Amino acid sequence: MLNRKVLSALGGLLAAVPAFAYESSYNLPHGVTQISEEVRGLHMQIFWICVVIAVAVFGVMIYSIVTFRKSKGAVADQTLLHSTKVEVIWTVIPVAILIFMAVPAAKTLVKMEDTRNAELSVKVTGYQWKWQYEYLGKGVSFYSTLDTDSNYARQTGSGIDPNTVKDYLLNVDNPMVVPVDTKVRLLLTGNDVIHSWWVPDFAVKKDAIPGFINEAWFKAEKVGRYTGQCAELCGRDHGFMPIVVTVVSKEDFAKWLAEQQAAAKTATTTAPAAATAAAL
Repeated sequence: MLNRKVLSALGGLLAAVPAFAYESSYNLPHGVTQISEEVRGLHMQIFWICVVIAVAVFGVMIYSIVTFRKSKGAVADQTLLHSTKVEVIWTVIPVAILIFMAVPAAKTLVKMEDTRNAELSVKVTGYQWKWQYEYLGKGVSFYSTLDTDSNYARQTGSGIDPNTVKDYLLNVDNPMVVPVDTKVRLLLTGNDVIHSWWVPDFAVKKDAIPGFINEAWFKAEKVGRYTGQCAELCGRDHGFMPIVVTVVSKEDFAKWLAEQQAAAKTATTTAPAAATAAAL
């Protein structure tokens, strides 16, 4: 009777795992890039391997404790205490499991580092406490900082309820804009201290280190707005430098880029004129 109760409890626990694993907000999200889906697939594969190992180990352990307890007259078996065969088995099996997990993980890691054949390159520079995006070869560069509403609400004594602010601490004044279905290469560095550019939906998290260039890439497959944060403690306002990437159609990106280039050209021509007028 007791054994049936134990097995029933284990079965119920095992049945509850799939729902938790796939529906829980604690699990990795479904991303919008091929790499993010591969990362999630690896995560779930390793998760289920761990679940099977845990159920097998704890199942045998609980069964042994209950069935072969001292009160039932069980006597410890000493025959396998120094068995070479058993030691070989429990060494070979874990090694095989690790190799089984390592091979697909290594393939994905190689893909994550392959920035060749990029269609768009963006230099990302981390500052205390904002980001700068420079579209290489496009003549477009701008800073991205926490939006005004969130910045007011976060101040001590502001009297503003953060729950009333849309996308509180996850919105910026100038989001990074990229075209859909385009391989975007990121060149990441820092201007002062170490920062980290992290967008979960792209499965990209890369440190921005002063004096050093790190590379990453993503290819978003869905139009939309995707958010992230600095993932490296970088000082007082570390929690207030969000990342927003807007993925648009290639046509809309071309229009946006033309507008940014025109604005940059206007600013370049008016700045010397204003400086000359001020000097006079």
